[in-house]
Amino acid sequence: MIGQGGRRGRVACYNQRYGTPRQPRFSTPQIRRFALSNPVRTLVAVATYNEIENLPRLVDEIFQHAPDVDLLVIDDNSPDGTGRWCDEHVQQEPRLACLHRAGKLGLGSATIAGFKYAIERGYDFVLTMDADFSHQPKHLPALRAGVEGEAAEFDVMIGSRYVPRGGIEGWPLHRRLMSRTINTYARWMLGLRVNDCSGAFRCYRVSKLRELDFDRFRSHGYSYVEEILWRLHRQHTRFGETPITFIDRELGQTKLNAREAVLAVLLILRFGAQQWLGM
Repeated sequence: MIGQGGRRGRVACYNQRYGTPRQPRFSTPQIRRFALSNPVRTLVAVATYNEIENLPRLVDEIFQHAPDVDLLVIDDNSPDGTGRWCDEHVQQEPRLACLHRAGKLGLGSATIAGFKYAIERGYDFVLTMDADFSHQPKHLPALRAGVEGEAAEFDVMIGSRYVPRGGIEGWPLHRRLMSRTINTYARWMLGLRVNDCSGAFRCYRVSKLRELDFDRFRSHGYSYVEEILWRLHRQHTRFGETPITFIDRELGQTKLNAREAVLAVLLILRFGAQQWLGM
């Protein structure tokens, strides 16, 4: 066993002969990021208004099922503190960002703001979903698979309630009938060949979104989901669908109302007239 004095003497002799050993460059472990040659960048865009009961858990589950994405929350000045929660957690989570708007301006305009954010920052894909868990994060990999990768067949992948293995939980009969009716109406009026025209759980190829003039959009609310499909259809966009189970929200209040539904019917009629008249 070497005594303390002997140890110090040997260290001193070593230092005189070879010099004092260099200290390591990093005194504590650091995580270093290495860029891939062609990294795919995907943004998840979530519009919120009074979703503080849902958003914290939703953020965790999104990153659980899609750890490589970035997440943008577009908040319409929620009185319940949803935007404030985002600001606090942006400092801790570099994949999270929050876009604040002055007030409740509508789901359509919020989503378009998310599209513009993705285009301006060079994302390859943008995925839209509701904040209330009606769109379950476990479906994210299937939605992405249809548009990402060299073998991808589609430009837009739709989470569909109306294909085999798709479905709805928690809706009363009248809501199911209304949804089926609006989908049939939209398909016929707009010449669309997808089964679910009115769902917002989708993954878009950003290069196709760049082809759109968002200043020409007329829908500020829920009817944007039909309008954007119609405008993309006119750009020869390839659509695919993957089954999802839509689950009615458990926490918070729905933002859809009768006025939104009537406005959607009228706007689809307007776009349908342009479709049939070749305008």
